[in-house]
Amino acid sequence: MDPQVYARQRFSETKQKLSWKTCKGESAVEMRAWQRRLRHRIRDLIGGVSGPRTPLNASVHEVREFPQYRRETIRFESRPGLEVFGYMLLPLSRMSRNAVDRGRLPAVLCLPGHGRGVDSIVGMAEDGSQRAWGAWGEYQADFALQCVSHGYAAFAIEQISFGRRRDAHANLAGGGASSCTRDSPAALMLGETMTGWRVWDAMRALDYLETRPEVDPKRLATMGISGGGLTSLWTAGLDERVKAAVVSGYLNTFRDSILAVDHCIDNYVPGILGVVEMPDMTGLVAPRALFAESGVRDRIFPLPAFRKAVEQGRRIYEAFGVSGLFDSEEFEGEHQFHGHGAFDFLEKHM
Repeated sequence: MDPQVYARQRFSETKQKLSWKTCKGESAVEMRAWQRRLRHRIRDLIGGVSGPRTPLNASVHEVREFPQYRRETIRFESRPGLEVFGYMLLPLSRMSRNAVDRGRLPAVLCLPGHGRGVDSIVGMAEDGSQRAWGAWGEYQADFALQCVSHGYAAFAIEQISFGRRRDAHANLAGGGASSCTRDSPAALMLGETMTGWRVWDAMRALDYLETRPEVDPKRLATMGISGGGLTSLWTAGLDERVKAAVVSGYLNTFRDSILAVDHCIDNYVPGILGVVEMPDMTGLVAPRALFAESGVRDRIFPLPAFRKAVEQGRRIYEAFGVSGLFDSEEFEGEHQFHGHGAFDFLEKHM
């Protein structure tokens, strides 16, 4: 009578046709061939990531200078009829040097999870005031500002259904409400997914970063927590411009997290269980750099399954011959951004 028992039984009987374990051999040629097949299949499953790259029509709406950085409010069109809101953060300590000495900056595309949206990762409190530098507030710990503190340019974008990109009903419900439960089914009925919509926005954000004279287009990273961790991982898997990815509070197994715990509908991709388990997604990022972190008390992305995913990620990176480009960290905490090992990792690989 329990549908979850039935679903788990069905999952146990389902073969992941493109899991890393199906890769016949471990030569570089064979690994690359497996990657190409999987990347193509994932693009089909999530939908919405193969449209034409129409003009960004980017514009700057506000510029504010703080003692440590400059913040620009940016809007651009990721596709006709859909606008993305974000903040471009540039560290003044790096920008103040003369053009000959400073060079171009490595940049991190910062992707917030559920909550108040992008404001939560750039130090803006709910009343619009700015938190003290170094306070690193809320569960997302102002990680875009932490990127700035480490010398990176940071482009923090609002994900669809969060913050300023919610529908009118969610706006009335308060700052932390999302419109995922209305928007994700719309994507599904169009034959696409929220994952695809968000990944496409992230890809177009990388297009925007490539237009910035301050940014080194060969040193681009993604970073996200929770739903932002999903977008960070999947974007890095599908877009090889990403040199390094940081995934916080997301890497796990579908079996023990997405299928076993109540999650937002934006996590679900029809047909994914017949193709791969989540740890296989690390193989789409290899041989580029990937770092994953998890709180030991994270209840929605359980620690044992995080450890299982990390172990498979290590094996995949070893098969690619780049074991040093994958690392992870467990920290004493819940579902929250930590970043300690992550920034050390980026320093080495960016």
